[in-house]
Amino acid sequence: MASSPPIMEHLKDALEYILTPSTPVITIGLLIVFFVPILVHFFITRQTPYTSLPSILLAGPAGGGKTSLLTLLERGEKAAETHTSQTPHAVELTVSSDAGASTFREAAREDAPGSHKKFYLIDTPGHGKLRGAAMAQIGDGKPSQTQFGDSAMLRGIIFVLDAATLDDSLADAATYLYQVLLALQKRAGSGRTSRSPNAVHVLIAANKLDLFTALPASLVRSNLEAELGHIRQSRSKGLLDSGVGTDEIGSEEQDNWLGEYGSEKFTFGQMREFDVEVDVIGGSVLEGNVDKWWDWISGRI
Repeated sequence: MASSPPIMEHLKDALEYILTPSTPVITIGLLIVFFVPILVHFFITRQTPYTSLPSILLAGPAGGGKTSLLTLLERGEKAAETHTSQTPHAVELTVSSDAGASTFREAAREDAPGSHKKFYLIDTPGHGKLRGAAMAQIGDGKPSQTQFGDSAMLRGIIFVLDAATLDDSLADAATYLYQVLLALQKRAGSGRTSRSPNAVHVLIAANKLDLFTALPASLVRSNLEAELGHIRQSRSKGLLDSGVGTDEIGSEEQDNWLGEYGSEKFTFGQMREFDVEVDVIGGSVLEGNVDKWWDWISGRI
């Protein structure tokens, strides 16, 4: 029985075949060039929870402490001295799901135990003329590229306000909050004829509770609910006095009515109909008392 050709002969034949231009060799080469990158991309995206990082948006009136909160969470020690923001700014942070971490500083460490998830924390200007930056991040729930990635990846909004001066700034804070909540309400409504967008919940962070004049979270909630109700009634009356036709008024009023349509009083609980949960939690950036806010973020990411 004839012996098999030596292994080196097989390798030599294979090498000559590969190096000799031919239609099969060229075809196989092209297939490798086109399909290997696609397979690698598919493998990476399957292993990564997000192709675009989720985001948490910081909104609220100027002077509430948004930028200070961002620097505190970024540095983990104490907030840096800041000035009124003129442009939006984002940082990439890491959150750990480890239940044993007792403070945000422990849970935010990259070497903390448990599973880690990265996200963007986006700070936006609070001045009345610059609030469009925050509204652009909210979007309509459909995939669209913004300055900080896909707006559909928005997971929560932290509305930071100064609880120590709320009595004097209530109207402005509530007007801005009305715009934010109404945008989320319309965002949820946009999914009724298509795929529903991800739920975006709101945390009203009552900051500066270290000050003697600060209102507790319960009063911040009730004052905002009452003022939002006044704004809603005022806008409705404005439409009636505008001279617009009855049919048009009914449609426009319903589109811009926050919460349960036709209800006498507004409560944050009415936003659940639109898959928006509103929490009011007190804290102090200056004292580093933000663990409950960090826990809220962890629950959204």
